[in-house]
Amino acid sequence: MTPMLIAGTAIVNPALVFYTVGIIIEQRRHRVTTPVLTFLTLGVLFDITATACMIIGSTKSPFSLHGILGYSSLIAMAVETALVWRHRRGRREAEVPRGLHLYTRLAYTWWIFAYITGAILVMGRR
Repeated sequence: MTPMLIAGTAIVNPALVFYTVGIIIEQRRHRVTTPVLTFLTLGVLFDITATACMIIGSTKSPFSLHGILGYSSLIAMAVETALVWRHRRGRREAEVPRGLHLYTRLAYTWWIFAYITGAILVMGRR
């Protein structure tokens, strides 16, 4: 593994933690709060950084099955984070509507699926 791939692999783990904490808080409280926005935003930033490192460090096509899973899950989480920011705009905190609550679960599940497939690929290379 190239140093850039190793960096991407290391950076995606904090993204997992940030996404998970933000999603758990939102799903339990059914509210968009500052911690939810902070954790989700950090998750997206770390995810973008990790994805860029993996693209740069990989010798394979960026359009592999895992690549497409990863890009689509990153987009899903970025959209989710933007929707949550938009929903809370101008308020200290806001109750999450049912549709957004469901989309959050779906986007996060998709992201976890992409994360697990990447982990399986890395373990398979050893």
